[in-house]
Amino acid sequence: MKKIILLFSLLFGVGNLLAQEQNRPIVTGVPFLQISADARASGMGDMGVATSADNYSQQWNAAKYPFSESKLGIGMSYTPYMTSLSNDIGLLNLNFFNKINERSAYAFSLRYFGLGETVFKQNEDDPGQVVKPNEFSLDGSYSLKLSETFAMSVAGRYIHSNLEIQEADPDARAASSFVVDISGFYQSAEMAFKNFNGIWRGGFNVSNLGPKLKYNGDASTESFLPANLKWGGGFDFIFDQDNTLATSIEFNKLLVPSPQDNQTNVQYQEAGFVKGIFSSFTDAQDGLSEEFKEVTWALGMEYSYQKRFAFRTGYFNENSEKGNRKYLTLGAGFKYKKANFDFSYLSSTSKQNGPLDNVMRFSLSFNIDEKGVEPIEEKEKSENN
Repeated sequence: MKKIILLFSLLFGVGNLLAQEQNRPIVTGVPFLQISADARASGMGDMGVATSADNYSQQWNAAKYPFSESKLGIGMSYTPYMTSLSNDIGLLNLNFFNKINERSAYAFSLRYFGLGETVFKQNEDDPGQVVKPNEFSLDGSYSLKLSETFAMSVAGRYIHSNLEIQEADPDARAASSFVVDISGFYQSAEMAFKNFNGIWRGGFNVSNLGPKLKYNGDASTESFLPANLKWGGGFDFIFDQDNTLATSIEFNKLLVPSPQDNQTNVQYQEAGFVKGIFSSFTDAQDGLSEEFKEVTWALGMEYSYQKRFAFRTGYFNENSEKGNRKYLTLGAGFKYKKANFDFSYLSSTSKQNGPLDNVMRFSLSFNIDEKGVEPIEEKEKSENN
């Protein structure tokens, strides 16, 4: 159980902030939904709402799928978690997408967050019973191009959180909920500039809109879901057929009520999730200045050579009064035939330790019927024929 308590106190780096009245970080249920699950996005500062489409777009912006250069793709990734505490906590992510035609696509994904094994004992003489707390989500999406440059998507997600230990509380029950996402994505045609070509991108995603989690039917155990608004933009510098530099910026705002000083959990949970979404823009105790502090931002870059090798970096920033997550990320990827291998590394730039500090993330994906990735020499031959 100690492991579970530490998980929620460290997840957003707020463990040492909760006791300080001037700091009011927002803590929600099932925070694993906000962990960047794929190494490509992780290498660019944990962003993906306005980057180019890939197999893992389901988490960031499913409206990107109709712009994919592949007809079909699958992906698998693993994120070790809190490695300084345990070696059996981690996030597993599985993704699948398929383009029905040039204008529409559907996708499915599974995220499983395992907290390893915990031994529950009634007393010192009790040999103990092994329990395995876990959470998972299963979702599906459909996306459609409304024009040649803009698409929208809707997704449904089932969430199951099994953190309660019935041996300690016979009335404890796992919690579940069903939520929806709504997203949009814009990608311009390739434009010619003086010394390079370019592509503009923009996107938004309103995610995890749904009822609160309730673990045993008691209002004191209710927990808001991480309803979330992401928006951002980017520009690709296409220097020639081989070299591209993609740049992106992203902002994020939790659509959850702001905590108030001297407020109990029951008082905090009084609002329904719909009211909580709308009040989240105006309910900060210190007014508009605190509302802006609740917005995180990230910058990311990705250099790619012949769409076969990629090098990435990014920076993520959260206000020190709202969690104090600040970190630099690095990443790389390479393609071999139809397989893509991606890696990322996170290094904290704040004095506060986080659960993903110095963690390597790995992703493996496969693309079927992909366009535009054959060697340049083969392109020229096909064009001449």
